[in-house]
Amino acid sequence: MTSLTQRSSGLVQRRGVAAAAADREKSSAGEDEYEPRRDEQDDDDGGDSKETRLTLMEEVLLLGLKDREGYTSFWNDCISSGLRGCMLIELALRGRLQLEACGMRRKSLLARKVICKSDAPTGDVLLDEALKHIKETQPPETVQSWIELLSGETWNPLKLHYQLRNVRERLAKNLVEKGVLTTEKQNFLLFDMTTHPLTNNNIKQRLIKKVQEAVLDKWVNDPHRMDKRLLALIFLAHSSDVLENAFAPLLDDQYDLAMKRVRQLLDLEPEGESMKTNANELLWAVVAAFTK
Repeated sequence: MTSLTQRSSGLVQRRGVAAAAADREKSSAGEDEYEPRRDEQDDDDGGDSKETRLTLMEEVLLLGLKDREGYTSFWNDCISSGLRGCMLIELALRGRLQLEACGMRRKSLLARKVICKSDAPTGDVLLDEALKHIKETQPPETVQSWIELLSGETWNPLKLHYQLRNVRERLAKNLVEKGVLTTEKQNFLLFDMTTHPLTNNNIKQRLIKKVQEAVLDKWVNDPHRMDKRLLALIFLAHSSDVLENAFAPLLDDQYDLAMKRVRQLLDLEPEGESMKTNANELLWAVVAAFTK
């Protein structure tokens, strides 16, 4: 930040006040991505171009995809519900969803209903589909219920229409459009399967580095000083059983330290954390749903 300030002051001398103001505006967009951002909807994901901004769902899927094979592990049965949790938090960070008010007697996070705060389109088909379901459902459902309904994990045949289908494939196609993945066909003896191998390794390496630094070099030992989007990514990558993939390249001592700090986050009490200043209640409700 010192060097940015020095450059800005130099620009004031050379270009005048108007040019310096424009330069400060650019600098503010590139500040430390781990600081809380006021407008989560216009998140620039650490300086990536607009074309390579990733949603929480896309980041979790990218961490779970095998680079060459282009698909997630067949043994991972956690990522489906994890991706639905990502959708709820993504919508909350974009100002579309919130939890109902507490009332006189404070309810637990998992007992409070999810309320549509704004039905403005997000520009993402999956998010808009989920938002439409939540807006039109009366009476409202809880966070836990929505994770199950959007995943299709319900015994009620009347609620099967809430299931979002082919989520991983649709997210992979989004990443293809953003130039991160490509599309191929692979033969598995009895059937052909569409796969999406990694084509832009730089974006994935930046994502991995961002996750690693959050619990190593840039660890702040306070979840409320972390960027909400990054905090949610760590929680949901763990819940989706893909966080290990980001830590695999680390040395043994770095890995142990990273996992120790992740465990510190997982041991937090969501009810208490949600009552702190500037906390996003719905984010902590999703955390509670996966860690209870």
